[in-house]
Formats: sequence, structure tokens, C-alpha cells
Amino acid sequence: MPMSRSSLRPPPEAVDAGEAYQKSHATALRLLARREHSVLELRDKLAARSFTDDIVEPLLAELTGSGLLSDRRFAEAYVRGRVERGYGPQRIQAELRERGIRGSLADEMLEAWSGTWLESAREQRGKRFGTGFPEDFAARARQMRFLQQRGFTGEQIRAVFNA
Repeated sequence: MPMSRSSLRPPPEAVDAGEAYQKSHATALRLLARREHSVLELRDKLAARSFTDDIVEPLLAELTGSGLLSDRRFAEAYVRGRVERGYGPQRIQAELRERGIRGSLADEMLEAWSGTWLESAREQRGKRFGTGFPEDFAARARQMRFLQQRGFTGEQIRAVFNA
């Protein structure tokens, strides 16, 4: 009986570690070519594609060592994008924590934008509600909640309404 093509392939468990590493490397490079990723994001995406920790961890170390993967570069790009979309520092910091960027690096990235938060809050309020300020308490509270949900601090929100 002739052998079919599928019988010539090794079973999936016979795939060697070198081939799995190459596949994980190619996958990681494809993901990084699209956008910056944090180490945590890339680890999660590779794990979701069934790559094991014994393959992923050395790969992450290699990519970090070669400069292809950088939490700092990711944080800079992420913060810039979120600021451009009108989000405030508290929301951006929470989103950075979810992506594995914590502590001094997150603080440093947000500090670089510290002079823009108040103007950004004013701009977001104006885009959503127009130039005039509300006279009644309910409308004012609604606008303040909007800015709070965007991630601006209470101090920044009060400054917008006291200007």
C-alpha cells in the first residue's frame, strides 16, 4: 500500500525544540513588526499561541538583549498615543500597569507629559460639551464625570472648571 503524504510527516510531539524556538521567534518578530509590545504583552501573546515557557523566556531575553523588545520604547509609544487620544494620567497609568509597565518607568513616561494634562482636559471637555460652561449642578457633574472617566485627576478637573 502506498504511503500518503500525511504519513511522511513526523507526529506533532516529535517537533524538536529548535524548530519550536524558530517558530516562536518568527511569530514574535511578526508581532513586533506591527507595533511595540511590552515584555508582558509579548509573553502573553506567545503563550496564547501554545509556545511553552521554556521556549518563550529565552526568546524574550534574546529580543530584549538585542533591543528588539523594550518596555521603555513601548511605554513611550503607548503614552504618546493615549495622550494624543485625550486620555488623562490616571487612566494611562492604570493601562500601563495592565501591560506590565510599573513603578518608576511609568512615572517617568507620565512626567514627560505633565505640562499638557490641564490643556488636554480642557480640550476634551470642549470637544464633548462645547465652549460654554454649565450653570446647573447636574450638567457640571456630568462633565466632571466624563473627565474623570478619561483619567484626569480631581485637581485637573477642578482647574478646568475654575478657569
